[in-house]
Amino acid sequence: VQLQASGGGLAQAGGSLGLSCAASGGTFRDYSFAWFRQAPGKEREFVAAIKRYGGATSYADSVKGRFTISRDNAKSTVSLQMNSLRPEDTAVYYCAADRGVITSSMSMARAYDYWGQGTLVTVSS
Repeated sequence: VQLQASGGGLAQAGGSLGLSCAASGGTFRDYSFAWFRQAPGKEREFVAAIKRYGGATSYADSVKGRFTISRDNAKSTVSLQMNSLRPEDTAVYYCAADRGVITSSMSMARAYDYWGQGTLVTVSS
């Protein structure tokens, strides 16, 4: 499956941005998806994930209550709505996908074989 992330940009602290990840080349409903992010000088970290077949979700503690991940199987798109943004949310955000993600592995980068190119989110204070 190929992943194309979009929607990054500049926002002020307290503002909102929405990211989209368009998937192609696979049967969308068979894949679980996740968003990871990587800030300058830091390691890639888990943000949110949504499973196939039922859409169970998981969030990093740092974004819980502020970010919402969703999927549209008809449009083969996964979205990340980011509200109450903070300067520490500044990072390149990556969309990832895989068919064999189990619940206990949803937050692990190694659980996902397919990655998009990343989209930059900058939050100013």
